[in-house]
Amino acid sequence: MARPMTMGEKILAAHAGLEEVVPGQLVECGLDLVLANDITAPIAIKTVREIGAGVFDRDKICLVPDHYAPNKDIKSAEQTKVTRDFAHEMGITHYFEQGCMGIEHALLPERGIVVPGDLVIGADSHTCTYGGIGAFSTGVGSTDAGVGMATGRAWFKVPETIRIVVDGELPAGASAKDIILYVIGLIGVDGALYCAMEFAGSTIEALSVEGRLTIANMAIEAGGKAGLFEVDDTCREYVSRRTQRAFVEYHPDEDAQYKQVIHIDAADIVPMVAWPHLPSNTHPVAESRDVKIDQVVIGSCTNGRIEDMRAAAEVLCGRTVADGVRCIVIPATQGVWLECVHEGLMDIFINAHCVVSTPTCGPCLGGYMGILAAGEKCVSTTNRNFVGRMGDPTSEVYLASPAVAAASAVAGHIALPSDL
Repeated sequence: MARPMTMGEKILAAHAGLEEVVPGQLVECGLDLVLANDITAPIAIKTVREIGAGVFDRDKICLVPDHYAPNKDIKSAEQTKVTRDFAHEMGITHYFEQGCMGIEHALLPERGIVVPGDLVIGADSHTCTYGGIGAFSTGVGSTDAGVGMATGRAWFKVPETIRIVVDGELPAGASAKDIILYVIGLIGVDGALYCAMEFAGSTIEALSVEGRLTIANMAIEAGGKAGLFEVDDTCREYVSRRTQRAFVEYHPDEDAQYKQVIHIDAADIVPMVAWPHLPSNTHPVAESRDVKIDQVVIGSCTNGRIEDMRAAAEVLCGRTVADGVRCIVIPATQGVWLECVHEGLMDIFINAHCVVSTPTCGPCLGGYMGILAAGEKCVSTTNRNFVGRMGDPTSEVYLASPAVAAASAVAGHIALPSDL
């Protein structure tokens, strides 16, 4: 009889063809999907060429040019062309060109390309997002992704698991983004280093799938190998509306062994802001009102879904962005963009004097569509606020939820919607 296992251990064991695994064990697993973008795909493609075997399954590779697309310069155009040409040559099923693309980690769940129980690697650190729907997904280097594309297999060291149990009702104004900022502030940016983070509790169960994806997305900001949520009726309904693919649910055993179990009272989680220059440098918004800002970014693979657009629009409705502040809104996919149009959110954004972009990672990584000048400060719904992340090394990025970001755009300084 197999030893009691956590959710992540069960998924890795199943994909390794083993009855059980233990933390620290090296296993070779079959992959359900390999992902790369316009920055990382060219290196992965070079690896595939060197192996000389083509791709293992054209239906299990996903290429999404989202970081510098639409192309911002000649170099980014060449990067995207390498990706595009390879996708056409290999007949890659899941290749998303401009016009039907989106930010990869919002696009894949939206399109039903990833389902619960999948094992996914991606040449992007925020591949951990798909744990929000019960998949074990993790970021790897471009070379590892290339090997995965060619062979359909990858090596893993089975991680230990930290279980994070959040119970109770969130205070008014607090959201999924505040939960993960609170957790990262609590344990630090290396608090879950190479560990699977398993989220549970009544607060977690009450979250939408979009909220769960937000939390899973930032597991890497605590050093996590993966962020995992159990499949429940909310998840099943979300997935069933997007794909007919059969999937397997993996639930942790009651007596599974964890490296650590952290219990959090949801009442302690207030709207948060991560100050520069680490996601763990968290402060309540109420203690951050003196920070004047130059820019706001609402979007990204963390908070660019329709739920996030609605939260921002609710705050911006009937208001305008403060003089001297630039507010950039980036719906994460074309689908989200259209929903914004149909629901009248675009009217709200434009009337509030926001800039609305086509889906792109853009400013999150200091790419384009919102680079900061020396000394400028930005409130952003993205996931990282490292030195120089969004522009000049002396600029500053403050991470927050869509509602707080929108309120800050109107106030001209970090603010709560209730401050307006």
